[in-house]
Amino acid sequence: MKIICKRCLLEDIDRDAYTEKLMEYIAAVPEDQRVDDEEYQRRLDECKGCDKLADGMCAVCGCYVQLRALKPASYCPGEIKRW
Repeated sequence: MKIICKRCLLEDIDRDAYTEKLMEYIAAVPEDQRVDDEEYQRRLDECKGCDKLADGMCAVCGCYVQLRALKPASYCPGEIKRW
Protein backbone atom coordinates (compact mmCIF):
# COMPACT_ATOMS: atom_id res chain seq x y z
CA MET A 1 0.00 0.00 0.00
CA LYS A 2 1.37 3.41 -0.92
CA ILE A 3 0.26 6.66 0.70
CA ILE A 4 -0.06 9.24 -2.03
CA CYS A 5 0.58 12.88 -1.24
CA LYS A 6 -2.32 15.05 -2.28
CA ARG A 7 -0.51 18.30 -1.52
CA CYS A 8 -2.55 19.00 1.54
CA LEU A 9 -1.50 20.63 4.77
CA LEU A 10 -1.68 18.81 8.09
CA GLU A 11 -4.64 20.96 9.08
CA ASP A 12 -6.52 19.53 6.08
CA ILE A 13 -5.85 15.90 6.92
CA ASP A 14 -8.12 13.65 8.94
CA ARG A 15 -5.43 12.63 11.46
CA ASP A 16 -7.19 9.43 12.48
CA ALA A 17 -7.51 8.27 8.87
CA TYR A 18 -3.91 9.22 8.11
CA THR A 19 -2.62 7.39 11.18
CA GLU A 20 -4.72 4.36 10.25
CA LYS A 21 -3.23 4.32 6.73
CA LEU A 22 0.29 4.64 8.10
CA MET A 23 -0.27 1.76 10.51
CA GLU A 24 -1.73 -0.35 7.67
CA TYR A 25 1.38 0.39 5.63
CA ILE A 26 3.64 -0.64 8.51
CA ALA A 27 1.67 -3.87 9.02
CA ALA A 28 1.97 -4.68 5.31
CA VAL A 29 5.79 -4.69 5.35
CA PRO A 30 6.79 -8.35 4.87
CA GLU A 31 8.48 -10.07 7.82
CA ASP A 32 11.67 -10.64 5.83
CA GLN A 33 11.97 -6.88 5.26
CA ARG A 34 11.73 -5.81 8.89
CA VAL A 35 13.76 -6.10 12.05
CA ASP A 36 12.56 -8.53 14.71
CA ASP A 37 10.06 -7.31 17.31
CA GLU A 38 12.67 -6.95 20.06
CA GLU A 39 14.95 -4.76 17.91
CA TYR A 40 11.97 -2.74 16.68
CA GLN A 41 10.86 -1.99 20.23
CA ARG A 42 14.42 -1.14 21.26
CA ARG A 43 14.69 1.36 18.42
CA LEU A 44 11.32 2.92 19.25
CA ASP A 45 12.30 3.20 22.92
CA GLU A 46 15.44 5.07 21.88
CA CYS A 47 13.38 7.41 19.70
CA LYS A 48 10.96 8.06 22.58
CA GLY A 49 13.90 9.34 24.62
CA CYS A 50 15.05 11.74 21.90
CA ASP A 51 14.19 15.44 21.97
CA LYS A 52 13.95 15.42 18.16
CA LEU A 53 10.79 13.27 18.23
CA ALA A 54 7.64 15.30 17.54
CA ASP A 55 4.21 13.90 16.64
CA GLY A 56 5.70 10.57 15.58
CA MET A 57 8.18 12.24 13.26
CA CYS A 58 11.92 12.77 13.46
CA ALA A 59 12.76 16.47 13.36
CA VAL A 60 16.20 15.64 11.90
CA CYS A 61 15.03 13.90 8.72
CA GLY A 62 11.23 14.19 8.70
CA CYS A 63 10.56 10.45 8.69
CA TYR A 64 7.90 8.61 10.64
CA VAL A 65 10.03 6.86 13.23
CA GLN A 66 7.72 3.84 13.44
CA LEU A 67 8.38 3.17 9.77
CA ARG A 68 12.09 3.99 9.75
CA ALA A 69 12.78 1.85 12.84
CA LEU A 70 11.13 -1.11 11.13
CA LYS A 71 13.59 -1.41 8.27
CA PRO A 72 16.87 -3.30 8.84
CA ALA A 73 19.07 -1.01 6.74
CA SER A 74 17.71 2.15 8.36
CA TYR A 75 19.54 3.99 11.09
CA CYS A 76 19.05 6.92 13.42
CA PRO A 77 19.81 10.11 11.46
CA GLY A 78 20.62 12.15 14.57
CA GLU A 79 24.01 13.55 15.44
CA ILE A 80 24.13 11.00 18.26
CA LYS A 81 23.29 7.69 16.58
CA ARG A 82 20.78 6.01 18.88
CA TRP A 83 20.54 2.90 16.68
